[in-house]
Amino acid sequence: MKDKLKVIISGGGTGGHIFPALSIADALRRKVAGIDILFVGAEGRMEMQRVPEAGYRIVGLPVMGFDRHSLFKNVKVLWRLLKSERMARRILRDFRPDIAIGVGGYASGPTLREAARMGVPTMIQEQNSYAGVTNRLLSKHVRKICVAYPGMEKYFDASKIVFTGNPVRESVISTAVSRAEALGRYGLSPDKPTVLIVGGSLGARTLNETVMANSRWMEESGYQFICQTGKAYYGRMLSHLGQMKSVVALDFIKDMGVCYRAADLVVSRAGAGAISELELLGKPAILVPSPNVAEDHQTKNAMALVERGAAVCVRDAEAQGQLMPAIAALLGDSRKLAQMSDNIRALASPDAASRIADEALKLVNR
Repeated sequence: MKDKLKVIISGGGTGGHIFPALSIADALRRKVAGIDILFVGAEGRMEMQRVPEAGYRIVGLPVMGFDRHSLFKNVKVLWRLLKSERMARRILRDFRPDIAIGVGGYASGPTLREAARMGVPTMIQEQNSYAGVTNRLLSKHVRKICVAYPGMEKYFDASKIVFTGNPVRESVISTAVSRAEALGRYGLSPDKPTVLIVGGSLGARTLNETVMANSRWMEESGYQFICQTGKAYYGRMLSHLGQMKSVVALDFIKDMGVCYRAADLVVSRAGAGAISELELLGKPAILVPSPNVAEDHQTKNAMALVERGAAVCVRDAEAQGQLMPAIAALLGDSRKLAQMSDNIRALASPDAASRIADEALKLVNR
């Protein structure tokens, strides 16, 4: 191995890709002194902010997703893809990585494809129970595929698959504050059941509209709520809630571990990253899968937990009418909450980031 190991990690677009990528980078840093890690993301996407905040360098590609509704707009998409491939080649030539790791998202496609063509060892990490299009295409070129769900042989070459689980943010699982302290940070009472409603790092329109449609019930229910709205919905949510004291709205939660510690029940989209955090913390959950994702993979993620008695699923289209009754039913059944907590914790993979880092280092050594 070289004196200074060089690693490229590529992907992003949402927290579900970015936070696992950062966890893998942190694990590699712990294992290899002086390692040099460069992230490659997509211009204008949230990784361009979150990765530098975590202390890593990142370069952006102009790549963007295909527009399924307008063929004309895809002319621009193709032009950006070709430009991104040229830029990826230049980045790879200049940085000369020992390995390239893809975590899904627009940028990982051109970066990993070019790395494989140049003979750089490559691997991808698939977070979901349904493989994304980018990773399915890349799987033919990479040497190793780290997965978080069983049965992924239907998407990938079985000889390349390694089951590692999904990495999560260290800050989420290492929070030292008590439940009472966590609630105190948001001016909430330790004597009331608390629900965390989180629609992913960008927010979720359905969950925000459900909160606004049911805010009077929430205020009068005897429960209290912490809601991550996303920046786009934050102002409207604050205006709607007014002086309500039992519903706390936040545009983005930087210390997710504190909010998880405060919560007795979590309402969440069914992204792979969120599910992995809930598993590690043993948090009972109501999952509301997003219908706006490829191949409806969030529903498949959610049902993998529902079938094991580890979560409840409410359809996106039915959330306004069914979510609050589901919350009330679970908070009124302490025995079921405890059983769900045990069941979801049994699915956790606590050392996922370390395992993925080890697999990457094996490729480099080989």
